[in-house]
Amino acid sequence: MIEALHFKDQKTDKFWFVETLVCEMMVNYGKTGTTGKYKIKEFDNNQDCEKEALKLINSKKKKGYEEFVEFDRNNRYYFDDEEYGLNPLTSHPTFRKYFSNEIYYDSGDEEAPFGSDEGHDAFSELEESVRKKKKINFFDFPRVIIEEIWEMDYLTPDLEKTDEELKAQAKLSFNGLPGEQIILQSDQVILAVTFGQAKITGRIDKNLLELALKSLNRIDRLNRLIWNWDKEETTYYIETMKKDLIRYKEDFKN
Repeated sequence: MIEALHFKDQKTDKFWFVETLVCEMMVNYGKTGTTGKYKIKEFDNNQDCEKEALKLINSKKKKGYEEFVEFDRNNRYYFDDEEYGLNPLTSHPTFRKYFSNEIYYDSGDEEAPFGSDEGHDAFSELEESVRKKKKINFFDFPRVIIEEIWEMDYLTPDLEKTDEELKAQAKLSFNGLPGEQIILQSDQVILAVTFGQAKITGRIDKNLLELALKSLNRIDRLNRLIWNWDKEETTYYIETMKKDLIRYKEDFKN
C-alpha cells in the first residue's frame, strides 16, 4: 500500500506519506517541501500491517487531508528511522531497485557496505552532511571523512599498482597503523559513501562509482595477497556489489 496525502490551510502546509512492505509500515511526514521524519513500525503479519495503514489513511482524510498528486517519491531524500536502522522502506526507490540484496541492509557483517564500523560511521557522516544541506562533492567525500574529519590517512585505489607494490604498501606503517588496515578502511569508506549516496538520493556520482569498482578490485586483491582468503569466501559480497554497480552504471550511463 502506498498513499501520499496533503493538508493545507492558512496556518499549515504539510504532507503525510505511508508505504507498507510485507509486515512493515513506513510513515514519512512533515512540512511540505522538506524531507520530514521517517518512522518504521513492524507487525506480526501482513494483514495487520495493511489494516493499520488503511486506518491511518482514513483518519488523516477525516482531518482534512487530501490526495497529494504532486508528491514525487523519486525527487526526495531518504533517511532511516534511527531506532529501526537500515530498511528498504527508508531507502530511495532507485536504490531499492538496483541494490535489493540483503547485504545492503546488513549492519553487522564486516563485508557489507554499512556493516563494518568504518562503513557505518562513514554512512553516518554522509547522512549528517546531507541533512544539514552541506555542499557535498561525493567523489571527494571519502577523503574528506578520513583525512579531514577522522584525521587519518586515505589511500585511493590504483589499478596500475602491481600485486607486489600493493603487498609492499600493505606492510608500511601509517602513523603507527599497519598499511593493510589503512587500505581496507579507505575502501570501506569509499563503498559506504557510494552506496550511501544511492540510498539517500537515488543517484551515484560517476567518478565515485568508478572509484568504488576500483575499491572492490583492491579488496579482492588484499584478500588473496595479504589475508590468504579462499576465493569463495569473498566472491559473494564483492561480486554482488560489483554486478549491481555495473548494472546501475549501464542504465544511467547517459
